[in-house]
Amino acid sequence: MTYVTTAALPPLDEAAYSKRRRQQGRLEDVTSFWFLLPILAIFVVLFLVPLVQTAYYSLTDFNGYSMDMHFVGLSNYQKVFSDPSTLQGLGFTLLYAITVMIGVTVIAIPLAVALNQKFVGCNFVRSVFFFFSVPSLAIMGMVWKYIFSPMKTGVVNSVLSVFGLGPIPWLSNNGLAKFCVIFIAIWAQIGWHATLYLAFLQAIPADLYEQATVDGANAWQKFAHITLPQLMPGIVTSTFLLMSGGLKVYDLPYTMTKGGPGYSTYTVTQSIIQQGIGQSQYGVGSALAVLFFIATGIVVFLQMGISNLISRRFQ
Repeated sequence: MTYVTTAALPPLDEAAYSKRRRQQGRLEDVTSFWFLLPILAIFVVLFLVPLVQTAYYSLTDFNGYSMDMHFVGLSNYQKVFSDPSTLQGLGFTLLYAITVMIGVTVIAIPLAVALNQKFVGCNFVRSVFFFFSVPSLAIMGMVWKYIFSPMKTGVVNSVLSVFGLGPIPWLSNNGLAKFCVIFIAIWAQIGWHATLYLAFLQAIPADLYEQATVDGANAWQKFAHITLPQLMPGIVTSTFLLMSGGLKVYDLPYTMTKGGPGYSTYTVTQSIIQQGIGQSQYGVGSALAVLFFIATGIVVFLQMGISNLISRRFQ
């Protein structure tokens, strides 16, 4: 056998090794940049350029047709804050986003815990709950508009008439219309978010629950000290998706109520489309879009910050 001693090895040139490592690092950076370049180009073309154009149009009287526009300063922003329909749309949008986020989270987590148990037909039950999130909210709105019709021929009112109850103005009353829209939004999204939580639940090691059982922990203690902390990444993801989606909602309220009665279910997104396209006031619509973009960014960042603080608390 041939033995090689350390004395026979050439001395390590640390300077050459460091130089080679730096060259490899620069090569990896260049390679990563070329892979990210298409994504960066799409981001610039589809997001950054339209955002800059929208900010520019918000300072003009652009009507969407003629390029003969004039600089009007902040007058479009003043119109936004003086428009009662826009303010009502902002109020309902915030109510919708916050209520749907809380409602879906409160219901989806216990539902996911129940679906995580082993029972006969568990896969079928999971599929049933997930199925409700497959159709788009626009289709849901059209179907439930007929179900919650305030006329006697509406599905719910037809059932109530069997018991001698009069027709209820589900979508023609301000409070009931808000309730119906938010109720359908929660009902339609519970299944998808429960599936998201179910994926996180199935990733929790079973050893943790076994050790807790040995230590004499009950079901609530297991949930509070094991399940909930392990679900925090899923809660952060779910609430972020719910909040961001709720702030830009348009399809469900529009297909169910067209923003009515009055402006009770009017949303900011509908106001942007209505003023920018429907009324050919692209300047006002662009100003509202810029303000909405800033407000949405602030709300989402605050929500993410609060979620991260809560997540660190459970770590």
